[in-house]
Amino acid sequence: MTLKNKKILIIIGGGIAAYKSLDVIRLLRKEKVEVKAILTKSGKEFVTPLSLTTLTKSKTYENIFDKNSEAEIDHISLSRWADLIIVLPTTANFMSKLTIGKAEDLATTVLLASNKDTLLIPAMNVRMWLHKATQKNLKTLQDFGYLFLGPEKGEMACGEFGEGKMSSPRQIYEFLKNYFYKKNLVKKKKWKALVTTGPTREYIDPVRYISNESSGKQGYEIAIALSKLGIKTTLIAGPSSLVIPKSLNVKRITSADEMLNEVKKALPVDLAVCAAAVTDIKPAEKKKNKIKKENLKLKKMNFVQNNDILEYVSKNNKCRPRIVAGFSAETENLTKNSISKMKNKHCDVIFANDISQKDIGFNSDYNKISVIDKNGDIKIIPKNKKSFIANKIAEILLNKLLVNDRNIN
Repeated sequence: MTLKNKKILIIIGGGIAAYKSLDVIRLLRKEKVEVKAILTKSGKEFVTPLSLTTLTKSKTYENIFDKNSEAEIDHISLSRWADLIIVLPTTANFMSKLTIGKAEDLATTVLLASNKDTLLIPAMNVRMWLHKATQKNLKTLQDFGYLFLGPEKGEMACGEFGEGKMSSPRQIYEFLKNYFYKKNLVKKKKWKALVTTGPTREYIDPVRYISNESSGKQGYEIAIALSKLGIKTTLIAGPSSLVIPKSLNVKRITSADEMLNEVKKALPVDLAVCAAAVTDIKPAEKKKNKIKKENLKLKKMNFVQNNDILEYVSKNNKCRPRIVAGFSAETENLTKNSISKMKNKHCDVIFANDISQKDIGFNSDYNKISVIDKNGDIKIIPKNKKSFIANKIAEILLNKLLVNDRNIN
């Protein structure tokens, strides 16, 4: 994978590791990458504007209000120009600024105005990195969608040993090659995905229905994450209060039958993620008018099973997606029950969560997921915001598509 003609904006933070930015620029320029640099006030203590201008063959940006380029509005034009933004080294102080959305200089303003991916490359003392405040900021920034590389374990400039050493220029270079390889491949393949999310409602009469506590947020976040990767995604969503961006192709439904019909219309796709909490049963007959309280005959009410949408997609011989992912919401025997579901439904992977815990899963902004592969591998995604969990899930699914594609070819 070549990096030729890619555009990368490098923001140089304050820290002894800032000198490595020069080696990173050399590697990128050797690959014909266009590089521009923003030098922060503290970064200027370690790297000179002249050295950056010499290596990048471009102006070095320092001030938010530069009289020589004010007409370009640098904080907007730079963020739009780049294919990717890199911050190295990313200090604990810089992470803190990004967490609260500070825009006090050109670097922080560019990042706040950016619509591009940003790679943060931390470097700091081991105790600073492990401090609860820094780790909290790390989770917040990951939830915001920032990418991270490192830090590594090793001896630092202060003489201490531990996690906090900045990734090497070669590691950064390899990360960038892999990042753009995946971006280019997804764009070339024009992959499609469908995601089901939210609850379904099965009406007994015009005002009463059977449903569950699903908010639909996890599936919604997965659809957004897949879309950001460049995968054309259709979201089939049950009733919820979520505000869904106009950029996402959404089909809103109410019942399980309606969801199944929309799934059939969306096929064929390369990837299917069945994250919806579909109501398993429905009344055998829906009454046209509201049933009076005195006429409710609970013992005589008949129910039938809804079609299993995950099973339909996974066992569809005519147009089965390359990768089928299911969700398993359990209150007990999480791993055992989820493995059984994965085998019975013929999924490639299942994402399991324990809904007996009130602070994760249904009606929560947080989740904790067990990723269970059909090959028997189990990986835990620790408790975090559902948006962060979704990014991890999207990354796992993309990798599965890449492996599947290589096996086919």
